[in-house]
Amino acid sequence: MSLADAPTTRAGAAPARGDGWNGRRGPFRPETLSATRKRLDPARLARGFRALDALAVTGGALWALGAFDVPTLLRAPVGSLVPVVAASLACLWVLRLAGSAPAATQQRLAPHIACAVLAVSAAVLVGKGMGMALPHTSPVARSSLEHWTLAVTAALLATRTLGWSLMARWRRQGRLTPNVIVVGATKGAEGLIRKALLTRDLAILGIFDDRAARGPRDIEGVPVLGTTSALLTHPMLPTIDRIIVTVPPSAEGRVRDLMQRLRVLPNAVTLLMDETVSGLSVDGRNADDSAAAKRGQDLVIAGLGLIVAAPLMALIALAIRLDSQGPVFFRQKRHGFNNETITVWKFRSMRVEAADTKAERQVQVGDDRVTRVGRIIRKLSLDELPQLFNVIAGEMSLVGPRPHAIGMKTQGEDSARIVAEYAWRHRMKPGLTGWAQVNGSVGAVDTPEAVRRRVALDIDYIGRQSFWLDLWIIAITIPALVSARGVVR
Repeated sequence: MSLADAPTTRAGAAPARGDGWNGRRGPFRPETLSATRKRLDPARLARGFRALDALAVTGGALWALGAFDVPTLLRAPVGSLVPVVAASLACLWVLRLAGSAPAATQQRLAPHIACAVLAVSAAVLVGKGMGMALPHTSPVARSSLEHWTLAVTAALLATRTLGWSLMARWRRQGRLTPNVIVVGATKGAEGLIRKALLTRDLAILGIFDDRAARGPRDIEGVPVLGTTSALLTHPMLPTIDRIIVTVPPSAEGRVRDLMQRLRVLPNAVTLLMDETVSGLSVDGRNADDSAAAKRGQDLVIAGLGLIVAAPLMALIALAIRLDSQGPVFFRQKRHGFNNETITVWKFRSMRVEAADTKAERQVQVGDDRVTRVGRIIRKLSLDELPQLFNVIAGEMSLVGPRPHAIGMKTQGEDSARIVAEYAWRHRMKPGLTGWAQVNGSVGAVDTPEAVRRRVALDIDYIGRQSFWLDLWIIAITIPALVSARGVVR
């Protein structure tokens, strides 16, 4: 059942059937809630659509000139090209000046079509004016401008319609606007919501307040969903980009308490000050450009890795089949970026009947659950190779904190409860390898000290992450794993 289908309960009550939405959508609620890693940057999309405009205009110009055979073009005066060139430049200038790319906040198609028609019309006038200014207007000049008009109009209408369709789809999926949760049913929250209703640059999905039982049911239609304690375990947290605390900064004690309680979450947390969001952030995620570079690095290296490793992976799959009954792959639910639940793939290294999907008992020396082939591939970490598919899918990265099984136990205790900052590991996509692994923290984390060291190294990496550090970690991963002798994996 989706969150949208949740039954209604009173504010502050336990979430109905575990979904926690209380049946109230609010004015910002998209059709679906997408994970934060799937969020798209509207500014970058706008630049992409402007590039499509340039491609459409340039392609139209080339098509217009390509309508003539080469001898005809060679015989025509050089000035015959001026109207098409001038029209192309004028069209691009008008499109840029209008700023009406499909990624804009305008959701109707008509303005984008009108912008394209206006740009072409203005460009034709410029082209004709330039043609009239020439000493001799050749038939090629007149005809090429007519061809240009037809080609560019068709191309722009096609790209604008496609762009608008894509944007409308992404908007329905909630992938364009950051999802926000507000903590504090205050005047500051009311001002923030009213501003967001006008600009639509934030999607404020809900409000949490420790005084929810005696506070308002909603603010400007945005529902009050419960207390701060309810927020800490709310199922929509993996879809939330930012938590904004709207308690007045003058209430220092209350603000300090809230920030301390919220710091255990992987989500970005900021404080509202005078209706502006302050820089008090405990967020460790990448900037847009850095994230784009990291994603590009993942796609290129993981793609090449799959090609190179394909024969080896085929041999491992065959060996697993011959060695023991059961599937080749083992799938396990783990926490991804922002506590999103992802399914991680591995080569099966244990007997099927002894599979431990929650890692309640971590692997030990001489563990009888591990198969003969499993001992070999675990020793060389080859059982992790299928996670290259997780990297390609965008659920993981090549470098990052290793994903742990949800509910993993360390000496009978939930590993996530041993370190208060454990969830900070999820402020970045989990990795196939990581800073912890190349610094000796590999294999099982079967003691509280091992958990603390793993978390400390992961948080250190998140604060230092860069394109070049990732390349260095990738380069030294195999030597580091080979040198880690005696480690139980």
